[in-house]
Amino acid sequence: MAKKLETIKLVASLNKAAKSTKKNMWADLTEKLNSPTRNKIIVGLDKLDKMAKKNKGKILLVPGKVLVKGELTEKVKVVAINASEEAKAKINAKGEFILLKDFAKNTEKVKVSEVVIVK
Repeated sequence: MAKKLETIKLVASLNKAAKSTKKNMWADLTEKLNSPTRNKIIVGLDKLDKMAKKNKGKILLVPGKVLVKGELTEKVKVVAINASEEAKAKINAKGEFILLKDFAKNTEKVKVSEVVIVK
């Protein structure tokens, strides 16, 4: 099955960011997004809550989709390719949800030490 044009553009922009900023995080994301769809990452809010407790104040980056399973108790900033409407509402009630394509527009300003990639 062919990848969506939006994903192809996102991969190209992240690959360009990896080369220009020389930050391996962007190359890792490019690799994860280029993997087959059967290997895509799907994360529930319960896992994000556990990650938020361990990594207070950091940005949780999900190279996949966020689903509404579970509850959030921690204030969190989540970046993901997509999320269900209910998950977006719960995240925005406790913190902030950003689409990866919007987050990737400011790759120069992102501090790698503040980002945790959720697997």
